Parts: sequence; C-alpha cells; structure tokens
Amino acid sequence: MRVCIVRFVFFCLTIQFATAQTPRYALVPQPVRLEEKPGSFKLPNDIVISIAREDAEVRRVAGMLADQLAKSTGRTPKIKTGKGGNIIFETAQNPKLEKEGYFLTVAPRRITLTAQQPNGFFYAVQSLLQLMSAQVFNATAAQGLDWSVPCCSIEDRPRFGYRGFMLDVARHFYPVPAVKKVIDEIALHKLNTFHWHLTDDQGWRIEIKKHPKLTEIGSTRQETMLGHYRNNKYDKTPYGGFYTQDQIREVIKYAQERFITVIPEIEMPGHAMAILAAYPQLGSSPDKIVPVTGKWGVHEDVLFPREETFQFLEEVLTEVIELFPSQYIHIGGDECPKTQWKASRFCQALIKKEGLKDEHELQSYFIRRIDKFITSKGRKMIGWDEILEGGLSPNATVMSWQGVDGGIAAAKLGHDAIMTPTTYFYLDYYQADPKTTSQPVSIGGLLPLEKTYSYEPAPDSLSADTRKHIIGVQANVWTEYIKTPHHLEYMMFPRAIAMAEIGWTPRERKNLDDFKKRLEVHKKRLDALQVNYYGAPINSNFEYVKPDGSTAKL
Repeated sequence: MRVCIVRFVFFCLTIQFATAQTPRYALVPQPVRLEEKPGSFKLPNDIVISIAREDAEVRRVAGMLADQLAKSTGRTPKIKTGKGGNIIFETAQNPKLEKEGYFLTVAPRRITLTAQQPNGFFYAVQSLLQLMSAQVFNATAAQGLDWSVPCCSIEDRPRFGYRGFMLDVARHFYPVPAVKKVIDEIALHKLNTFHWHLTDDQGWRIEIKKHPKLTEIGSTRQETMLGHYRNNKYDKTPYGGFYTQDQIREVIKYAQERFITVIPEIEMPGHAMAILAAYPQLGSSPDKIVPVTGKWGVHEDVLFPREETFQFLEEVLTEVIELFPSQYIHIGGDECPKTQWKASRFCQALIKKEGLKDEHELQSYFIRRIDKFITSKGRKMIGWDEILEGGLSPNATVMSWQGVDGGIAAAKLGHDAIMTPTTYFYLDYYQADPKTTSQPVSIGGLLPLEKTYSYEPAPDSLSADTRKHIIGVQANVWTEYIKTPHHLEYMMFPRAIAMAEIGWTPRERKNLDDFKKRLEVHKKRLDALQVNYYGAPINSNFEYVKPDGSTAKL
C-alpha cells in the first residue's frame, strides 16, 4: 500500500510539473502561485462584466478589458455594478494582496478577479488576457477561434515595488506614439515605472517655458556619428526634436492609466552640453562656444556650481516637478569630468570656502544643493551611483549601473537602491555575437537573454537590513545606436521580459528552462501586437514583417 501511495504522489507531481510547462498556462512574469484545474471557461456571446463594489478606477480597468475583448473577439461586453456577471471584479482586503497583488479564479461558469487596489485589478487583467488565445492581443476581431480560458486559481503579487524601464530620448528622439507603445509593452509585463531620460550632451528634449533657448538651441545638433564610435564619422545632417509640455502631460496621463509612473531625468552637472549651448554662462566661461554635440561619450564641458547655475536649475526643476507627479526626480549625476573644475580659480576657491577635500566633494556639494531643493518640493532625488563619490546626499536614492557595488554600498548606508547593472540590464548591448549572427550596430558588449535572467538583485550574502533597501530593478536602453522604434523593440525584447520576471516573480519560482518554454508561447502574443522582438520575422532594416510581406507601422 505504501508503495502504491508513493507511486501515486510521484505520478501527481509528474503531472503537475508537466502541465506547468503547457501553453495553457504560459504566463510571464511567472506568478507566485498557479493551481491548474480541469475544464475551461467558454467566453459567451453575451459577456457581462460586473463590479461588485462601484469604484471609478476599477470600472476604468474593467472597461479596458471590455475594449480589448470587443476588438479581438467581436463581442462587446456589458459592464454593470453588482452581481451576476460572467467576469466579476471583486474588491477585498487581504494581507496577501498588498498594493499590487491579485487573485484570479477561472471556473467553468465565471471568472473572478480579486484585488485591494485598482492596479491589482490591472495586473489580473494582464494575466487573464495571457491565458486566452494570443489573438486576444490583436486589434481586429478574429473569427472562428476558441475563445476559452483554462480553469485555474492564481495568487500573485510582485517581489519588488520598483520595476522600471528607462528610455533615452536625448541621443535619438522618439515621437509620442512610439513612447506610448513602449508604455503599453512594459505594462503588459507588469512593470510600473517608465524612466524618461530627457536631456544629455546630444540634445534637450523637454520644453521649459522660463528658459526657451533650451529647446530653441539645445534640442538640435548639427550632425550625428555614423557607425561605431571608433569610426569617427559623421552624417553632417542636423538632428533634433523635443516634447512640448502638453505632450509630456499626454504621455504621463497615458502611463497613469496603465499604472505606470513616469520619472523624468534631467542630467547634471555633467552631460550638460545641450544646456551650455543655450546658456554658456553656466559653464567654464560665458565666452566659450559649446555646441550640442553629435559625438557620443563623456565630455569635459560641465555645469559650474555658481549661484546662477543653481538658480537656473531650480527654475528648470520647478517646471519639471509641476509637470511630473512622480515621487522621484532623477538628476543623473554620472560621468562628470572634473578637469575644468580643477583648472578653475572659482571652483578651487569654493572648495576652500566650503571646507571640501577635492573636486569629488565639490560634486557632492552640487548634488546636495539640488537634493535639498527637490526635498523642499516634497519629492525624492535619484542619481546614478557616481553620486556616492565625495559623500552621499542625505535623501538620495541610488541607481546602481556600474555593476552592483554602488547599490550595495548605498543600501548598507541605509539608502534605497535600484539595481540596473550594465552587465545584466543594459539592453543596448548585443544580444547575440555579431561575428556569427547578423546584428544591427550596437555600442558593444554581449548580453544574451540567459545572462539577463540569471541576475539576483538581493543575494543571501547581504544582511536583511541591506536587502530591504534594494527596492527594485530596471532595464536601460541608451539610444546612441538605436535610431528607430523598430530597432528599439528589437533590443528590448525578449530581454526586458526576463528583467520583468526578476522584478515580479519570487526568487524560488524562477527557472530559466521554464521561462524559455513560456516565452515561446508568449512570442505569439508579441506577434499579435506586432512587437519587433529578437527572433521575430524582420527585414534588412530590422523592421517587423507581417505575413503579407508588409512592415508593421508604429
């Protein structure tokens, strides 16, 4: 009898493991718990979505589900308050749900989505759609499909509160529709933060009404590098673009509707040539002509810590803060050469006056001034890990990009840290060896999907007090070599999906082989959305090619 019981348990475990790999339940990111059940929910012709307790935001999320079902199935759901629907949105208080968690129960006669907050319902909807045919993501109705959902019970919530994606629009500008599509794509994968890198040496991309020269002059460069940096060739063609404040508001609202916070980045004191082109008096000399450069890399022309500079930056940040409701404001702080500060009598006198040790502490003085201003506005400052040099500003959150040491150091000091190391999360790196596989020109480095997925942001080697300050992860795309939205998607996916699973899924639930199997199913959803992922059908321009031979339009 004991042998029979053991065999039965082994059989059940084998079946459970096997079904966990089936296309019926190929969710990304992997949920906390998924219990498979027999049968399925057949989507009826008359779909009724009921909201158990009226809430405007929950109703809006229910409307998003209804709109998607109407587009893809041709069946227009009705939304009502109360009981009796086929698909039920039920608000509940449960410690397992937390802010972003949800329960999803699919039974033969009804589907129940349970959450405490509207964003929990939104994530439940993303999982529900993934349980259906990939064609549910199509913008036009598909005829003759089996519109059913496999029965199951899901308990889910994110591992980290901060799950981000950064897009650099300073090197290459992306129009509003392309930015919105990126927001849709990261929302599908349960990311909740869009980090918008708006300014750099190669262009200023946000309208500032008090300082119009920033866009009149600073938004346009006269040429752009061609090919690799080492080639030192240029196209001799002016390049520019910026977002009006109304466009900024439009993107923020669009992201908010998908429960994504938009964090602006305004670079300082380095990566500021676009500022200095417009306002040279903020640099080493008011008489020095500083162009908006078309050359990549790090440049010695930086902002000087004069009172005039701080007043200017406070005026810029005041408008930025009025536009962006995000808790965080990113100020860059990275790659600031000290050559001009070392040679400046003003900077050396300021170092002596403030009792600073060197130019690194002068940068810390600069950052502290900005931190104090941002804090006075009720916000929090984020900077890249160079803001640790010379001493960390008291209220700063560190974004660790030069490996992991900066984030760990900040966490040990009691500061929050977001892990975004180049070696795992820089998606502008090659994802396949260009010597053996045709790849578009990239900045360099090799970062395959497997390596991205292998990253662990909060290893056991850290103390519990240190781990609690590691609040999340983020993937970055720098666009020196990425000129088009098609190319951007090609570099983002599927590695951004691996990063999303790191940010959402419990550590013990991660499994590379299982992830790859789920990803193969998920690629059909990306096809329906015409996402130009690595491995998709593409042409020589790395554009997505549809079955009829035409290219997808963004």
